[in-house]
Amino acid sequence: MNELIGRKEYLEQLAMWRDEKVIKVVTGVRRCGKSTLLELFISALKEDGVSDKQIVLVNLEDEGFSELLDYKKLHKYVETRMAKGKRTYVFIDEVQNCVDYEKAVSSLHLKKNLDIYITGSNAYMLSGELATKLAGRYVEIDMLPLSFKEYGEAVSIEDKRKRFASYMDMGAFPYSTKFADNSLAHSQYLEGIINTVLVKDIMTRKRLSDVTLAKSIARFLSSSIGSPVSAKRIADTLTSAGRPTGAATIDIYLEALVDSYLFYKVHRYDIKGKMNLKTESKYYICDTGLRNMILGTTGQDIGYQIENIAFLELLRRGHTINIGKAGRDTEVDFVAVRDKQTEYYQVSASVLDESTLERELRPLRQIKDNHPKFLLTLDEFSSDHDGIQQINLIDWLLQ
Repeated sequence: MNELIGRKEYLEQLAMWRDEKVIKVVTGVRRCGKSTLLELFISALKEDGVSDKQIVLVNLEDEGFSELLDYKKLHKYVETRMAKGKRTYVFIDEVQNCVDYEKAVSSLHLKKNLDIYITGSNAYMLSGELATKLAGRYVEIDMLPLSFKEYGEAVSIEDKRKRFASYMDMGAFPYSTKFADNSLAHSQYLEGIINTVLVKDIMTRKRLSDVTLAKSIARFLSSSIGSPVSAKRIADTLTSAGRPTGAATIDIYLEALVDSYLFYKVHRYDIKGKMNLKTESKYYICDTGLRNMILGTTGQDIGYQIENIAFLELLRRGHTINIGKAGRDTEVDFVAVRDKQTEYYQVSASVLDESTLERELRPLRQIKDNHPKFLLTLDEFSSDHDGIQQINLIDWLLQ
């Protein structure tokens, strides 16, 4: 299969913002393909006539660039390599490794004929001085591991249902697809990712010290996909298991796990009252293969896994997502908003059983507005339930 997977949607986003006077910030969990995306975009620039002299590429994970971890040296390095009289395209990979990098980036942004692209593996990088100095002058592109459609470019599994089973169990970090036939190597690779994220992006970046606690919380969240979670509930669970922990401490670690793009926090929303609810949120992991590795399981909890996959796909498609409170005791899995258009989604492994079908349709039927409503399942057929569209999840992912 292809050595480099196209990542078409992300390339289109970079192309859309090319030469605009905003810093392009590509964020996402480690190893999701940010560096490869820069390579692909640089290749596209060269095909469009941009010369090597107009491109400055710095990878701050590379030991060869270690002296550029000083922001003043990083600034000077880029400044002395600017092409005279032509636009220079600057790419800085894993920029958060440079202490006070925002000082270099914000200063470079002032220069004419400079188009800046940076990547980072921690949302914390956008919560500090960069966000303050460059409010309205940067655009964030949140990158995820491969979509199911992209996964088809990476593996040689013709049958789409078998391919989906592999996608769900093994996950979709681009490089991990090389180990689709070697479960040991695959597990070791994913374990390397989780350990790197915990150490570099959580413990070091956030100055936290308890790796075991971080792993315990990650395990709790992984086992609670699709269920409401609070810091107090996690603290109570760990305390009852013989590890006394306070909710305030859990909150700090939860924020760090989200900032590392390992998990996504989704708030609950009262559809009728049109307001966010401050009660328990839900968490979804960036990759179901990573979840299976953390829990040591595969092929289980299919309902929760496909709900997680649907969430990530809606995120890829540019939706803002909430959990929808439909009635007193009913919820819609996702309220998805894009371009001021709202859609409602329920996700279920199968609704062949009549009582299951009615249970899944009930929250959607309680919503009295006319926004599109969808029921995603693994059942082979599509159907219309009084305007609620039942769609096969695999076909929906391939749209």
